[in-house]
Amino acid sequence: MSTPRKIIIDTDPGQDDAVAILLALACPDELEVLGITCVAGNVPLALTQKNARIVCELAGKPEVRVFAGCDAPLKRKLVTAEHVHGKTGLDGPVLPDPVMQLESQHAVDFIIETLRAEPSGTVTLCPLGPLTNVAKAFDQAPDIAARVQEIVLMGGGYFEGGNITPTAEFNIYVDPDAAKIVFEAGAPIVVMPLDVTHKALVTKPRNDAFRALGTPVGLAVAEMTDFFERFDKEKYGSSGAPLHDPCVTAYLLKPELFTGRHINVEIETVSELTLGMTVADWWRVTERKPNATFIGDVDADGFFALLTERLARL
Repeated sequence: MSTPRKIIIDTDPGQDDAVAILLALACPDELEVLGITCVAGNVPLALTQKNARIVCELAGKPEVRVFAGCDAPLKRKLVTAEHVHGKTGLDGPVLPDPVMQLESQHAVDFIIETLRAEPSGTVTLCPLGPLTNVAKAFDQAPDIAARVQEIVLMGGGYFEGGNITPTAEFNIYVDPDAAKIVFEAGAPIVVMPLDVTHKALVTKPRNDAFRALGTPVGLAVAEMTDFFERFDKEKYGSSGAPLHDPCVTAYLLKPELFTGRHINVEIETVSELTLGMTVADWWRVTERKPNATFIGDVDADGFFALLTERLARL
């Protein structure tokens, strides 16, 4: 039995973040969650750190360490997404307030300390929200970027365009300056853009499968996606809501479900028109050095089979 992969989940829950966290916590043999670091994004920080603890308790894992991080982007005013996720960020199920305590250490300090303490190349960062905490850690401690095993993040979009502006995906748009720092840091990066997450749609049969688990987790996930999908169905006319963030966890568990290309990805930070755009050189038309594996496709049936099977363990 191989030792579980050590991960830090950096997140702004968010229903799809919640599912990504639940999937990771359901697989302790494969993923060791060293901590969950929270950032302002889908909703403000006070709610994201509370929601992360709610999710840990829902999973029956109150021993997981949860840290609060940055409450605003590096240089810009915070943009949130209550219009998608509801006023709590976890609208849908009725879940009790958390009893477990928030760690007193700042998330950025925890990221720096952990990457310095663990053997180099053994910790994977899994950002599911704006990249503020990770960028700040890299900025304050430039030595840690070389110690990261991999960064597997949900963010960006190229062929699908954007979901908060015509060209920008929400996580990157909220803090493009942070994204630029992370993409230029030199750590190995795998990107789950809208191009792939919009292929992972929770159709009615897939949601029925969550509900049929008959567990508190299965029911909560079904209720979250029921709530979450009304927005996407209306906006995209799709058959269900994309589960963006669980693509990150699924990639760690079964990378063979995904295909992509190792290419150059630059972040637009200056243009008013395309601020936050992930300019992906998919066709390799520039001389720019590849810095990220940009995922383009997913076996959606395999993804949902994995998700349902693993969530059943909680």
